[in-house]
Amino acid sequence: MGAGRQALSTGGLHHVEVWVPDLAAAKRSWGWLLGELGWTPYQDWPAGCSWRHGPTYLVVEESPALTGRTHDRRAPGLNHLAFHAGPPHAVDRLVADAAAHGWALLFADRHPHAGGPDSYAAYLTDRQGYEVELVAAVAAP
Repeated sequence: MGAGRQALSTGGLHHVEVWVPDLAAAKRSWGWLLGELGWTPYQDWPAGCSWRHGPTYLVVEESPALTGRTHDRRAPGLNHLAFHAGPPHAVDRLVADAAAHGWALLFADRHPHAGGPDSYAAYLTDRQGYEVELVAAVAAP
C-alpha cells in the first residue's frame, strides 16, 4: 500500500442496488423512509438515485434491463432489508407515519413482536412489494 493511503475495510456492506418498476414511487417511499433514518441524498440520474449513510449507500433504479415489472419478496432472492431504527418510540412514530408515504404494516396482529417476544420491530412493505424491517434498540434482558 502506498504512502498516505488508508487500508480498505473488509466485510462491511458497500452498497445495495434495488431495481424498481416505478422510480418516481420509489423515490417518494424510500426517500421518506431513508431520510427519517438519517440517510442523505447521494446521487441522482435519470434512471435512479441513491442515499448514503456513512460509507454505505442504497440505490433505487428503474433499469432498462428489467425483465419484469413486479417484485415478490417471497420468491428466491432478497426478502427484506433491515435497518436500525432507534428506540421503540422511534419505530412507533415511523409506523404511524408510514402509510402517508407509501408503506403498509405487515404482520399487524403480531406487531411489534413479529420477530419474536424479545424483539421490537416493524415490518413494512411498499406499494411495489419491497419489505423493510425497522429494528428498535432495546436493552438486553
